[in-house]
Amino acid sequence: MNIEQSPGSTIIHRRPPEVLLDVDIKHAEESLGLVEQKLEEHHVHHKEKLTNKEKVLTSLTAGAMAGAIAKTVIAPLDRTKINFQIQNKKFTFREAFQFLIESYRSAGILSWWRGNSATMARVVPYASIQYAAHEQWKRVLQVETIVQKKSYPGRSFVAGSLAGVTSSTCTYPLDLARARMAVTHKDKYTTLAHVFLKIWKEEGARTLYRGYSPTVLGVIPYSGTSFFTYETLKRLHYEYTQRNEPNPAERLVFGALAGLLGQTSSYPLDIVRRRMQTAVVTGRSYRTIKSTLTIVLKEEGLIGGLYKGLSMNWVKGPICVGISFTTFDLLQKFFRQLQLFRNR
Repeated sequence: MNIEQSPGSTIIHRRPPEVLLDVDIKHAEESLGLVEQKLEEHHVHHKEKLTNKEKVLTSLTAGAMAGAIAKTVIAPLDRTKINFQIQNKKFTFREAFQFLIESYRSAGILSWWRGNSATMARVVPYASIQYAAHEQWKRVLQVETIVQKKSYPGRSFVAGSLAGVTSSTCTYPLDLARARMAVTHKDKYTTLAHVFLKIWKEEGARTLYRGYSPTVLGVIPYSGTSFFTYETLKRLHYEYTQRNEPNPAERLVFGALAGLLGQTSSYPLDIVRRRMQTAVVTGRSYRTIKSTLTIVLKEEGLIGGLYKGLSMNWVKGPICVGISFTTFDLLQKFFRQLQLFRNR
């Protein structure tokens, strides 16, 4: 209500009831949002009471263990996928099963985990750095709380992408070594150190980063989509159920969906990366992203080439990512309650 006074008269302007109601609702929503954010920040502060250094340490440790467990579980499927990715050979589940049977008959069941030592040497630091980097990028981009994630969804995606780029850059040579060991006989590369020494002597140090460009281009949508989907599903779960934490089964489902979307969004670049990494082994010439895409499309087609083995990834990807996200969340929560990780 506004009051205007003029000589000899007073004029009163009244706002319509619907305007007053709209203003009151808007103010109430803003106040509720602020209260929710303050309560969440208060909850997090009293729940953790950790320094940033302690948060990094717990994230590094939980991430390393989560990556190791998840990758070990799906290692046979991973080796099968790589075998088809690097060849001009049609993928079917029957052929994939036959590959596993032949590997078992010729080299025993442990052959399914051939190259897993190289995988662990890469995955442990990769997952460790990725999860810790994600926590830090969320802090830098200010998308740590539920309210912030809801207000800035784009920043959540960027935080996931930057976490993937950070970890890929730090650990790429280990990924190349793993790919070489997974597709060759054990006589060619006996150990992880042997892979590096042989590449260094015969192909040069630059070869250790062959395929890096498609890796980074692929990890941006993959890591961004995976982390964004998982974080968003947890936020929606909180808004719908009012429970602070999903249970382990719900985390597995959220992680599986995140992995499914992430794998699909970046798969063609994963094919390019594998072809470039193993070009010397297979005797093919895959020198650049463009030339590799052209060759694969021309010789094998879109579905049979750039998306070869995607159906296998739809099986192993959700399993791997679901286990990884769930294990990380539970271990991080556990470690942050231990005195061992405090005041270090």
